Amino acid sequence: MQMEKAQAASGGDGCLTGVVRVPVKIVAVLVVLPVRALWDLLVAGARAARRHVLAPLGRGVGWVLRQAWLYVLRPLSLVLFYWPWVGLWRYVVVPVGGAAYTYLLRPLGLGTVWLCVTLGRYVLVPVGSGIGWVLRHVVVLPSEWLYRELLTPVGHGLRWLVRGLCLLVFVWPWVGLWRYVLVPAGHGLAWAGRHVLVPAGNGLAWVGRYVLLPPLSLLYRYLLLPLGELLVGAWHIAGRILRALGRGLRRLWRGWVARPAAWVYRQVATPVGHAVREVWRTSRAAVREARAEVRRMLFGGPPGEPARSRARTLGSTTAADAAPAPEISPRKRRG
Repeated sequence: MQMEKAQAASGGDGCLTGVVRVPVKIVAVLVVLPVRALWDLLVAGARAARRHVLAPLGRGVGWVLRQAWLYVLRPLSLVLFYWPWVGLWRYVVVPVGGAAYTYLLRPLGLGTVWLCVTLGRYVLVPVGSGIGWVLRHVVVLPSEWLYRELLTPVGHGLRWLVRGLCLLVFVWPWVGLWRYVLVPAGHGLAWAGRHVLVPAGNGLAWVGRYVLLPPLSLLYRYLLLPLGELLVGAWHIAGRILRALGRGLRRLWRGWVARPAAWVYRQVATPVGHAVREVWRTSRAAVREARAEVRRMLFGGPPGEPARSRARTLGSTTAADAAPAPEISPRKRRG
């Protein structure tokens, strides 16, 4: 029953699925299956080698390295890189440095200090005192006398002059203008504002509030506002009416004028125009041929084939007579 159900379920796949499935199974059995088996063998071998060979070998190598570090490398590194430098510092650098400091650097420093103190006491201080005395009696005292006896009176005079000029130019005119012009004018304006403008403003405000405002507010509320709303409503209604009228006129123009005119132009005027054009061309060609024949009969001329009409048929681009003209004239043909 299960095989029948599997066959019934797989019976709807089609022949193309069966044709593709068979080579895929063959490739899977011949190629994929050996590769997968070889991969599984390699994985199992690698796991066994890691478990039974590499892990014990790694533990042994680690033990050997630890023992070598503890009993060989560490003592050897101490002997080669630590103890020589410690001995050099302790038994060479420290004693030599201490002896150099005690017997060379400290006496040299004390001698340098004594030399600097002696030089400063017996050379630099007297020289500095002499330079100071010279500067005091040559520069400072004359400068003080010049400042006290000349520059100070001149400065006081210039200060008094500049102060007087500043007062004369920048202070007294503006003080006089403020005291004798602006202050009285301000007092007058304040009195006028207090006793004239304020009562007048209060009176105008009272008149505007109790006389003009109520009628104007009533006029605006009961006349202008309803009239404005009425005008706005009428404007919108007129706009709607005009839009509807415009649409109607456009439809009437399109239905009663534009389309009939286009139809008349297409169906009547165009064929009539074409017919008139062809008749005009034919008449003009006939007149031209008759005129040429009359001229030939009156004045003479070489006989020739009359010009063939190039009239076109209605609705076409070819001439009415498309046959080629004969190459031999009627006289040569009669001869």
